[in-house]
Amino acid sequence: MAGAAEGAVLDRRRLNRAYLARQWLLRREPRGALEAVQHLVGLQAQHPNPPYAGLFSRLEGFRFGELADLMLQRAVTRGTLMRGTVHLASARDLLALRPLLQPHLARQINGTPYGKAVPAAGRAELLDFGRRLLDEQPRTVAELRQLLGERWPDRHADALAHVLRFELPTVHVPPRGVWGRGGRATHATVESWLGAPLDPEPDRAVMLRRYLAAFGPATAADVTAWSGMTGWRPTVERLRPALVVHRDACGRELFDLPGAPLPPADTPAPVRLVAEFDNLTLSHADRTRIVAEADRPRLMSRNGIVPGTLLVDGFVAGTWRWDLGRTSATLTVTPWSRLTPADRAAAESEAHALLAAAAPEAAPRVAVGTPE
Repeated sequence: MAGAAEGAVLDRRRLNRAYLARQWLLRREPRGALEAVQHLVGLQAQHPNPPYAGLFSRLEGFRFGELADLMLQRAVTRGTLMRGTVHLASARDLLALRPLLQPHLARQINGTPYGKAVPAAGRAELLDFGRRLLDEQPRTVAELRQLLGERWPDRHADALAHVLRFELPTVHVPPRGVWGRGGRATHATVESWLGAPLDPEPDRAVMLRRYLAAFGPATAADVTAWSGMTGWRPTVERLRPALVVHRDACGRELFDLPGAPLPPADTPAPVRLVAEFDNLTLSHADRTRIVAEADRPRLMSRNGIVPGTLLVDGFVAGTWRWDLGRTSATLTVTPWSRLTPADRAAAESEAHALLAAAAPEAAPRVAVGTPE
């Protein structure tokens, strides 16, 4: 069997520029929202609003209403995918990825107090009953707890509901996730909401190629960090003859797709405001291609909140947050070091543009802090 094509030795800046190119952060791409959601293999959506900001930073002329319309049309939807977290994904990807991830999700819930409170012997009956409930109509977690508690009064209803949502593929139905509209998370089964079956033969190799197209070059450990799934080495070795193998400065193999973007290290990288929970900072075991190791603790809070990030010269250089009201909208950027006048002006421009897209009728206020 022929070996993989030999690639280049990639230093941190070269990896950074390759990553930004594949994340559509070197320039805003003239693409549609659905194409972007598919290219990125979904956007993490623990909260409903970040995917809108995530697409705004990547797409030329993106309108928030475009993504909202796709949700109402069921072309994209929110469901539990990589790392057991809620993602906004295309209908096609949700049907293909959820079956691949299901064994990992089952192990994940089994390791929690909720999973330990629900014996394996009763899981099949729980899933069958839960499927019938959610096929009848979408239901909130509170409604599920009540109905499951009535069916099994001697069991912990909250544990039953948690196990059900991890072991039964479900989606969050609108209006939750539609820009400008609220509502509690309401669940339906994937098949009933999308009107199509889950992929009966999901392929890890396809998932690996998709990952490399949006997040590569990468190691097998990086794929695990992104997906939450272990056991990627056999898939990598099976695909090795069709891949390019670069190496990083430490000599580690970095697998890649032939012809994938690999810009020069000195390619200019614009200032960008990247959304909360964005997979940009969560998808590699070694994240130094996007954030310095010394800065990484600044992004990891105890409660798992991942803040919006400021990119300067391609790397995370601070955080940002917004407060959107009916009459006023504020966006505050907190850089970790002093910005040049040009970078400060670029951050202010990005912030004003984002507020104009998110809250066009509100009075905008942008504040860019100055570190001590």
